[in-house]
Amino acid sequence: MSRKLDSPVQTQTAVAVCNSPCNGDYHGGKRMEGKPAGRRRIFVQTESGSVLGMELDRGDNAHTVKRRLQLAFNVPTDESSLTYGDMILNNDLSAIRNDSPLLLTRNLMHRSSSTPCFSPTGKALQQSDQSGLIEIIGCSSFCTRTNELVEETVKAIKNGVDPIPLNSGLGGAYYFRNIRGESVAIVKPTDEEPFAPNNPKGFLGKSLGQPGLKRSVRVGETGFREVAAYLLDYDHFANVPPTALVKITHSIFNVNDSMNGNKLQKKIMVSKIASLQQFIPHDFDASDHGTSSFPVAAVHRIGILDVRIFNTDRHAGNLLVKKLDGIGRFGQVDLIPIDHGLCLPESLEDPYFEWIHWPQASIPFSEDELEYIRNLDPFHDSEILRKALPMIREACLRVLVLCTIFLKEATAFGLCLAEIGEMMSREFQSHNEEPSELEFVCLEARRIVAEREMLFSEAELTDGEVQFDMDFEDAEEVLTPRMSRNSFNKASFHCEFKGVNGRNPLSKLEESIEEEEIEVDEEPARAGTTNEYRFSTDSELSMSLEKLSLGGKAEVANMVGSRRSANELLPASTSFVKLVDMNEEEWILFLEKFQELLYPAFANRKSSSINPRQRQRLGTSCQF
Repeated sequence: MSRKLDSPVQTQTAVAVCNSPCNGDYHGGKRMEGKPAGRRRIFVQTESGSVLGMELDRGDNAHTVKRRLQLAFNVPTDESSLTYGDMILNNDLSAIRNDSPLLLTRNLMHRSSSTPCFSPTGKALQQSDQSGLIEIIGCSSFCTRTNELVEETVKAIKNGVDPIPLNSGLGGAYYFRNIRGESVAIVKPTDEEPFAPNNPKGFLGKSLGQPGLKRSVRVGETGFREVAAYLLDYDHFANVPPTALVKITHSIFNVNDSMNGNKLQKKIMVSKIASLQQFIPHDFDASDHGTSSFPVAAVHRIGILDVRIFNTDRHAGNLLVKKLDGIGRFGQVDLIPIDHGLCLPESLEDPYFEWIHWPQASIPFSEDELEYIRNLDPFHDSEILRKALPMIREACLRVLVLCTIFLKEATAFGLCLAEIGEMMSREFQSHNEEPSELEFVCLEARRIVAEREMLFSEAELTDGEVQFDMDFEDAEEVLTPRMSRNSFNKASFHCEFKGVNGRNPLSKLEESIEEEEIEVDEEPARAGTTNEYRFSTDSELSMSLEKLSLGGKAEVANMVGSRRSANELLPASTSFVKLVDMNEEEWILFLEKFQELLYPAFANRKSSSINPRQRQRLGTSCQF
């Protein structure tokens, strides 16, 4: 897996399709019918933001793709790389699936801010674009409802019904309507996200692939996360509206001048990659309505989804409320969760769960809800996302696996939704951001894995030939206490890492953007601000977790109600735990130790006398 994950792609998006046999305005699930065996269609986005749809033959490679881009858009392709999610494609394209998006990136040293953008004009686009007005990107077999939605939207566009821009939010979004003028879909172009080059509301300054509002969610990658949340909402359990990733063409979209970032005054036909979500008629959002009338089951189901996908931005504004009785009495409203672009981060950070202090979250799960959770299979979920969204990064899938295991084990232990959310949330201590209880467990599991590797490495160096006379299980006893759901023995172990302002050799990961890479940067310690944690026994681990629950109240008393928003442009959250840097063997061992360590943490949570609603969380809402 390549470590060059950054994709500094400037975005003014225009799409053309070369050699496409498809004509018409919408191409859905049967678009591969009639094509020669081995042929695939891909969408390649250039440095300037232009998107070229092309057919791949068996003999095509990265060089032929670059040549087509150069001929189509008159853009230089020297010193550039094709990237496909985590992969950099040197030549072979056999791993590319049909309808996959690729990025053409260039080294920063070869870029110039004075280089003009050679995107095609609206007239040239109309002449060269043989694709439809809207095309679903990825596996459309998962998007039956969105196929119907796309057809309805295309019909309206052809009949002159224009979309309407939304004024709210930080990014570009548009209501697309049906032939009767009714809003049926919300479209969010990836290049109009906050900080993206074509953002229409002044939140500029970053390229696609760089860290965005949340450091572990890159600019331009919220669209596929919206789709992932819908795909993971099996049986419409949490009520996520149908969502798809699409290529969509219209003159309503915003395009900024590549030189100064100002909006182009002349509207042109331009195509973009965007998320398309069904619009759900509603009466208001949760911020405009008392939460006491919300059904317990609806809150639980949304919370279950948020925990699985590690939602970092579940605020009241992205919970729509629809009255079922015309009045909105208790239990007579429906909740619709939207805006999941900041879920499935690449590493654990600070989630934000608006429901965490609602009384419904403290009520035990129903048997139906527990059965739903027991049937969840995070490894199957990961395969579903790999198939439907081939551009998704492995780091995101590991967060999904970790959080689903955490949810399953926590509910099996008997924790309620509020307790689970509290264990995932961070707090302030002495004005510093501290790891959550979930992160404490992850750090200890990572230490065990690291010590295991060190133990056997030393054994190999000590002996002339590898000796494993010591039974493997005996070695494991040295490294970690034996723990089960019902009991655990007192064994000696410790976890050492520095606080947020200190150096953490295990997993304090400060990412810095240099050219095309996200590199690990260990921040130097500041005198007098380092916090050190040592866990000598399992009881001390529990005591430490208890202090994490109790501590810092005096220090954060003056911060009650001060929710952070992107408007304040506060520094990015610290990443204490990174999962993607483990190889497959280490990852499997980590998950095993993670599960073993959960039960002392759960027992501590259960035995704590703290009222969860009195705890002060750190969570950041982006109002995205």
